[in-house]
Amino acid sequence: MSTTNSLVDALKKALKSHGKTYRDVAAALHLSEASVKRLFSERNFTLDRLEQICQEIDLDISGLVRLAESASPTIRELTEDQEKELVSDIKLLLVAVLLVEGWTYDDIFQHYDFSEPEIIQRMTRLDRLKLIELQPNNRVKLLFANDFAWRKNGPIEQYFTRNIKSAFLRSRFNKKNEALIFVYGVLSDHSNAVLQRRLHQVASEFYDLHREDFRLPLEQRLGSSMILAIRPWNFFSDFVRGDTTI
Repeated sequence: MSTTNSLVDALKKALKSHGKTYRDVAAALHLSEASVKRLFSERNFTLDRLEQICQEIDLDISGLVRLAESASPTIRELTEDQEKELVSDIKLLLVAVLLVEGWTYDDIFQHYDFSEPEIIQRMTRLDRLKLIELQPNNRVKLLFANDFAWRKNGPIEQYFTRNIKSAFLRSRFNKKNEALIFVYGVLSDHSNAVLQRRLHQVASEFYDLHREDFRLPLEQRLGSSMILAIRPWNFFSDFVRGDTTI
C-alpha cells in the first residue's frame, strides 16, 4: 500500500473514532460535503489539507504517520503451507503475484484471459488465506508488509527457480531496457561480504521504486525482473574440467 493510501486510511479511522463525519470535515475546510467525499475517494490531499483535518481531532502529522505505521500490514513471509497452496494452482499464484505488484481486478481482467468467476474465486481464496482483504466492488487491500519476501528456498522460490531462471536468461539483453553484466575477479571474504550488502541494497531500491510506481497507470509500467548474484566460482577451472553445469 502506498504511503498516501495508508495515511488517508489512518485519517478516516481516526475521524470515525472521534465521531467526526464528512459534514464536520466539510465545515472545517469550508467545502461542500460532496467535495470532501471526493477528496477521500480520490485520496487527493495536500499536506495543508491533511494538517487542517488533523487539527479537528487534536492530531498532528507525525501522530497520523504513527497511526498509519501501527496499522500497516505485518505479513513479511508466508508459511510453508500457504506457499504450497499458491504453487498448487498456477492461476492462484499468478493473481497473488499480480496483486502484490499493484495490479487491480480490472487490470487482471483486461490483460489476462481469465473469466470474472476465475479471478473472483482466486481472490476469495487469497482472502481466506489472510493474504488480502477482499473489499466491495472487487477492490483489494494488501496485507503484505513493505519488506515482504517469499520464503528462502521455499515452494514458490523453488518453482520460479525450476521454471523461470532458464527462460529469463534466454535473451540477448541488447535492448535499451535490458542489461546483463558478468564480471570475474578474485575477492577476499571481506570484499565478497561488502558486495553482498550492496546487492541487497540494490534489491531494496528495486522494491522501493516498484512501490512508488504503484501510483502510475498500468500502461506506464512494464513488468521487470532482475537477478543479482555472487558466489565463489572459478569458471576457468570448471571449463578446463568440463564441469560447466549449473
